[in-house]
Amino acid sequence: QVQLVESGGGLVQPGGSLRLSCVGSGINFRGWHMAWYRQAPGAQRELVARISTGGSTNYAESVKGRFTISRDNAKNMVFLRMDSLKPEDTAVYYCYAEAAYWGQGTQVTVSS
Repeated sequence: QVQLVESGGGLVQPGGSLRLSCVGSGINFRGWHMAWYRQAPGAQRELVARISTGGSTNYAESVKGRFTISRDNAKNMVFLRMDSLKPEDTAVYYCYAEAAYWGQGTQVTVSS
């Protein structure tokens, strides 16, 4: 049974930073392209960042230069470093093993 578990969300002030983590069980991340998505209230789920099996990365325009996705295949983990956070980054963030498995999500709230 595949399970993805996110952690690291929380409440942070504008301009602050958070690091999200995703750990997988029942799946070997080495063979999967991985991504982070987010969904704000009333909005559709959107791609935030993606990392290929080879380490190539892609980012949504809204987060370029502020967010960094990385992976540690040995630990079966994917990370999302988020800097210079803005209120519009507030959302539930989901880890995704393309194109099959989702985590349960972790809430990120950016507010003063």
